[in-house]
Amino acid sequence: MSAEPVGAPGTESPDPRAVIRTRSYAVLLVMVAILGVPISAAAFGFLALVHELQNLTYKDLPHALGFDGTPTWWPVPLLAVAGLLTGLTIRYLPGTGGHKPAEGMVNTGAPTAAELPGVALAAVASLSLGAVLGPEAPLIAIGGGLAVYAVRLLKPGIEPSASALVAAAGSFAAISALLGSPLIGAFLLMEASGLAGMMLGLVLVPGLLASGIGSLIFIGLGSWTGLGTYSLTLPHVPHTPTPTVAEFGWAIALGVAAAFAGTGIRRLSLVLQEWVEPRRVAATVGMGVAVGVLALLYAESTGGDASEVLYSGQNALGGLLTEDAKYSVGTLLVLITCKALAYSLSLSSFRGGPIFPSMFLGAAGGLALSHLPGLNATSGFAMGIGAMCVAMLKLPMTSVLLATLLLGSEGITVMPLVIVSVVVSYVVVLRLEPPAAATHTAPR
Repeated sequence: MSAEPVGAPGTESPDPRAVIRTRSYAVLLVMVAILGVPISAAAFGFLALVHELQNLTYKDLPHALGFDGTPTWWPVPLLAVAGLLTGLTIRYLPGTGGHKPAEGMVNTGAPTAAELPGVALAAVASLSLGAVLGPEAPLIAIGGGLAVYAVRLLKPGIEPSASALVAAAGSFAAISALLGSPLIGAFLLMEASGLAGMMLGLVLVPGLLASGIGSLIFIGLGSWTGLGTYSLTLPHVPHTPTPTVAEFGWAIALGVAAAFAGTGIRRLSLVLQEWVEPRRVAATVGMGVAVGVLALLYAESTGGDASEVLYSGQNALGGLLTEDAKYSVGTLLVLITCKALAYSLSLSSFRGGPIFPSMFLGAAGGLALSHLPGLNATSGFAMGIGAMCVAMLKLPMTSVLLATLLLGSEGITVMPLVIVSVVVSYVVVLRLEPPAAATHTAPR
């Protein structure tokens, strides 16, 4: 997501040990520590704005218009407005709204100052009005862009390599608490950038510093405002027994199923993206209406809330696990189908990140399979998250951490199962891709 810090193709990479010993690197760490405070505060404000707009447009507005509750058809016009605002922003503001989520977690570089408003507006319009995407990609872009903009104001002649390090640190600060732990955000950015060896340490030190400061800011602002931290958390995780041989078999099956499902979602989104781009505004409105119709179909056919199909699914993960008994297998299958299609449509046309919807779909799939013999619900929940995340992101270490750290102490118990499901899914996904694509995404 952030620009490659050093060692870009065609350039000579500096000696990381020599760079770390320089005075300028120490100055850079101080600068990063200072910048981490306003950037993480801006990220907190972004998440708070999206959360409040979600409640305002989905719950408060229908009530203000005289409805007793939110009508099941409400997502259709809501998503049409989302499509219109997002399409206009992408079409007319610089930067095309930022990163295209259908293309996965790719390194597109920090946006320029001129591009930042478009990135923020496209993300707010998409996320707050019901698109099935998460906030992580916009936060990474906004954090990196703000950091580079601030540093260039203070030091206009900053070198590109130092500017890229600052951008990476700004991205670390922006998502420091979003995924439940600063370490998960750090692993996400490291795997997505493809760094290794001492070069990893060169970027990791300022990034971890900014991430730690950002996490503290999130906690402080959450406590001070009473809004919470907007971090990925589960309020209660049922006890998980020791893994069985049968569950290792389920780990393989889940990995294979997630690989095929994730590949299908991604391919459909890329095909739709090619159709959307030449007719950006009208097509994005159409995709929004289609997402709203899918939410309506789920609500009418199951009696569930349409919001379970809309949005990223981050806030619904806890209820999905703790209230598993209220979801029949049929309800879960309808939810998975509608959410997966809405996810693919959103990836093709809106702006946001791919992580949280993939976690929700994997969790729902694992819970659906747990109704069969030999699979514990919590184990299926965790394995499904890991397998679907890696199918969509192709980041195996991040996927394992997302699925296990989310469960707290129970995550240690299910970690072997999650590792098996993630590895199986990752290998199958690479085998399903065309040879050129598989080579490009293989571990570096």
